[in-house]
Amino acid sequence: MKPAIRPQKQDVPALILASGSMARRQILTGAGVPFGVDPADIDEEALKQDLLAKGQTPRVIAQALAQAKAIARSSQTPGLVIGADQTLDLDGILFNKAATMAEAEASLRQLRGKTHQLHSATVLARDGEPVWQEVVTASLTMREFSDQFLAAYLQDQGPAILSCVGGYQLEAQGVQLFEQIEGDYFTILGLPLSGLLAQLRLYGVLDE
Repeated sequence: MKPAIRPQKQDVPALILASGSMARRQILTGAGVPFGVDPADIDEEALKQDLLAKGQTPRVIAQALAQAKAIARSSQTPGLVIGADQTLDLDGILFNKAATMAEAEASLRQLRGKTHQLHSATVLARDGEPVWQEVVTASLTMREFSDQFLAAYLQDQGPAILSCVGGYQLEAQGVQLFEQIEGDYFTILGLPLSGLLAQLRLYGVLDE
């Protein structure tokens, strides 16, 4: 896509985050980005299942979900809209968030000792059309942690990990699960910042 043309200062658009993710809100707030929150109303699971049935990869699915959120909300809201999504990819297998602690334990056992990828997609849309998008990938290798460690981890972290795909929060005790991490910290949290901030400067949402 062509780079955005920076509008005049009086035409600076409002910025909406079309996501209910608290982590993404905290990332934007911490970066000093002015924004509002209005989650998009889309059937993420139905779209995900349709894409899986068509043989799409976890990376493509992340981008498609982010775009669907951005387009849906920007079709109804003036200004710029951020759509974002993240998928966990283990050898081409898409992982969903665990619904129960038992499912979280099973996921962590499956990921133990292996390298998986987190694909974090971001889309900026305006008037129902995407104006910029990117997908950034991080690779994370879990160590061969013991069953004793896993049991203690699940007990300490509790249901909070059910909000995170893979069953871990890197900014909390989840970091102890890993022996190697390759990738941007914000990508792992679900909202890569460098490219997004550059676009917001082009649009005048942020000062250059």
